[in-house]
Amino acid sequence: MSEGKKELSSEMHSLFIETIPEKKILVDKERNLYEIIPKHRLFTVYIGKFFEQKRGLHNVFQQLREAKEEDYLVLRINSGGGLILEGQQFYNVIQEKFYNRVIAYLDNYGYSMGALLFCMANKRVAYKYSDFMFHNYSSGIVGKGGEIKDRFKHTNKKLKQFFKEIIVKNGFLTKKEFKQLLLGKDFWMDTKELCKRGIATHVIIEGKEITAKEYLEKYS
Repeated sequence: MSEGKKELSSEMHSLFIETIPEKKILVDKERNLYEIIPKHRLFTVYIGKFFEQKRGLHNVFQQLREAKEEDYLVLRINSGGGLILEGQQFYNVIQEKFYNRVIAYLDNYGYSMGALLFCMANKRVAYKYSDFMFHNYSSGIVGKGGEIKDRFKHTNKKLKQFFKEIIVKNGFLTKKEFKQLLLGKDFWMDTKELCKRGIATHVIIEGKEITAKEYLEKYS
């Protein structure tokens, strides 16, 4: 590991922290105007299954919560999903420490909680063969009769609102489609569909990163 970089891994995810030095970008040669990008840290998390059983995510989240307001979070997602409550911890740290400073790469698939995490970023980058799927949550409850009923009602209400905020509020599914999702329909999408719906904002192809609009115009 080179100087300025640090690695920290959990059972299912890996975190890399890199310090990026200050950079000057020429924006107007005639007027000699530069954009200054200050020194910052880049927190990159490789996302696997949301199912930590051994070490947990305490060390990863502790490092993420040390981020400053100039730092950025990069999520590289290759995940079939897993525990929603674990995924919600990522949602919490995004809201707390990286709001509007998150870039996600669908590298190479995101299903279930992996799909929701991709949608939490403000810049969302897919590849030519990225794969994606929304579906409703799966759950099991054990306990006394009355407790099961109350807990189901509470959990269903909370998770329905969580899904709706991420999927419907951003326009990724219509209200009609969301009702179908709640009834058990799976929504599978390729890169073109992700671009059409605005889920992917950019695509990396042929060595370049282009906008979703440019991708659809060139490759549809």
